[in-house]
Amino acid sequence: MRIRLTRKPGQPGTIHELKAYGDRLICVRYRYDQAHHKRHKTVELIVETITWHPEPVPPEMLVYVRVKRNEIELRNQVKRAKAIWHPARKLWRLRYDAARALGLEDRIDWQATQPAQSAPE
Repeated sequence: MRIRLTRKPGQPGTIHELKAYGDRLICVRYRYDQAHHKRHKTVELIVETITWHPEPVPPEMLVYVRVKRNEIELRNQVKRAKAIWHPARKLWRLRYDAARALGLEDRIDWQATQPAQSAPE
């Protein structure tokens, strides 16, 4: 099954679900089943909200950050922080404390971080 469309609350195709689920609605997805020639409309809902405190990230943890090609000065700063370029991933790898010092926390790609080095969710 393939997802062809994801809609946020309020966009066309979500009005009925928004009325039914209100603030609990996260998104509406349209999934297409090629084998059975069916379209499925699914919803993602908030079913529970609790207080959560993320585990602190160890300063020495290696993380991957995104820096665009045209951000030359930022790229130079990352290089000075002893980052290593990974061409296959198109990301820079450096220590978390260095990324934080450069203000790059919002550019960290947690998906690319090694599985052995767990990331906050």
